[in-house]
Amino acid sequence: MPDDVKAGLLVIGDEILSGRTQDKNISYLATWLNEAGIQLAEVRVVPDIEGEIADAVNALRARYDYVFTTGGIGPTHDDITVDSIAAAFGVPVVTHKEAYARMEAYYGAENFTPARQRMARVPAGGELVDNPVSIAPGIRIENVFILAGVPKIMQAMLEDLRPLLKSGRKVWTQALTIHVAESKIADGLGALQAAHGGVSIGSYPFYHAGVGAQVVIRSPDQGAVSDAMEALRNFCRENAFATDGPTEID
Repeated sequence: MPDDVKAGLLVIGDEILSGRTQDKNISYLATWLNEAGIQLAEVRVVPDIEGEIADAVNALRARYDYVFTTGGIGPTHDDITVDSIAAAFGVPVVTHKEAYARMEAYYGAENFTPARQRMARVPAGGELVDNPVSIAPGIRIENVFILAGVPKIMQAMLEDLRPLLKSGRKVWTQALTIHVAESKIADGLGALQAAHGGVSIGSYPFYHAGVGAQVVIRSPDQGAVSDAMEALRNFCRENAFATDGPTEID
C-alpha cells in the first residue's frame, strides 16, 4: 500500500481576501493532486505582506511533503512572492540566467522592460517550472513550488511538475443525494460512520429544487467506500428516502 503524500497550498493576494477576485485554483489543484496520489491537506490565504507569506511558507513546508503557492509572481511592485519565499529560506533573490534569456528572446530586447525582467528573479537555488502559456516561469525551491495565480497559467505549469512528484494513495469518493431534510438522516449517518471507521462520511445540505443533502464517502480503500455506500443505500431504502446516485467523484 503506497504511503500518504500530503500537500499544503498558500494562496497569496490582497485581492483574494478583499473579495475582489474569486479563487479558482483550490478546487482544481485538489482534484489534480488526488489524481497524482497526493492529498491537499491544508489551504491558507495570506495578504501581500512579506512576513506573513514567509511565516506561512515555513509552517507549511515543515508539515507537508509539498507546498504550492499561487499568485504574486508578476511584473508589478506588489508581486512580492519571490522576495517573501527567499526570506523564508534565508537566501537572496537572484536573476536566473536561463529565465532571463528565455523571456528576452520571447519579448525581444526592445520590449523586455525592467518590469518584465522582474519575472526572471528567483530565490537563490530555485529551479524553473515551465510556463507554456506566457513564458514567465514558475519556481521550485526544495519542496515548495511557486506558481502563477492566473488559473490557465497555473494549470499549465502543473503539467511540468507531474514527473517530479512522488505518488501516494489516491482517495476514492462516492456521493449519494438524499431528498429529505438533513436532520432526518443525522442519526443514521452517525451510526454508519461508527460502523465504517475506514471511511470519512460528510453531509452537505441543499435547499434548491427541494430540501436534501448530498452524502459523500471518502477513503483510500475503494472497497471500503463501496461497502459504506451500500450500507447507506440500504438505510435509505429501509426508511423510504428518495435518492439519486450514487456517483463517483474524481
